[in-house]
Amino acid sequence: MASRAIPFAALILAVCLPAAAQWLHYPTPGIPKTPKGAPNLNAPAPRMRDHKPDLSGLWRMADISGCAATGCVDMMIGKQFTDIAAYLKGGLPLQPWAAELLKKRTADNGKDDPTSRCLPGSPVQMHTSPFLRKIIQTPGLLAILSENGALYRQIFTDDRPLPKDPWPYWFGYSSGKWEGDTLVVHTIGFRDDLWLDRNGSPLTDAAKMTERFRRTSFGRMEIEITIDDPKAYTAPFTVTVQHVLAVDTELLDSPCAENEKDQPHMIGK
Repeated sequence: MASRAIPFAALILAVCLPAAAQWLHYPTPGIPKTPKGAPNLNAPAPRMRDHKPDLSGLWRMADISGCAATGCVDMMIGKQFTDIAAYLKGGLPLQPWAAELLKKRTADNGKDDPTSRCLPGSPVQMHTSPFLRKIIQTPGLLAILSENGALYRQIFTDDRPLPKDPWPYWFGYSSGKWEGDTLVVHTIGFRDDLWLDRNGSPLTDAAKMTERFRRTSFGRMEIEITIDDPKAYTAPFTVTVQHVLAVDTELLDSPCAENEKDQPHMIGK
């Protein structure tokens, strides 16, 4: 965990920056240690002054398939990044038109993914991205910062109602409440052209998303995601994403559009 796996483009950028400005090996403050001095990711989850779990931290994707045996394996790109239904029994309950669209997008190697054109992805893609994301939790607000494109997402926890007629937005509009030690977040108001994964599983403007954030230990967090999108799917479905704490490092902004030269070469099949 002390070493930092960085996507290739970000690695090239890092080489060009002064080492003192990167903070890629700066010790994470306040992290509990084992008797041998290593980060103790199994220590109890930290808590806020109101005794709610503190979800704050720098997080990366983990391999859900290895969690039972190893307590989650740190990884760069997980199966759910490519296919959000990788561990969903029976696969996605797609409407016929959505199944055809997914088939086409997958065959085209995801060339039309908004993130391929330096646009924001869906909040589900933010959860499964190989880029790091930082959670900052304050009373009334939880903010998620992504180093991919320096994007942000806001989740309000101040009891505000969801808007009745929201302007469509990449990340939608999110309001959350605590149920015990679980933060339950409801999101609506998505754009009609979002992707859930690199394969191209669709998310439409009819979608409602419910997330359940649980910090199960100091160094591990699980996010249960339920998608209810009757326009694209015949029934709601639920997947779980695992995150592990990234220690002794920091966000490294990756502005996709800067000197971007890949798009003309993304021609699909």
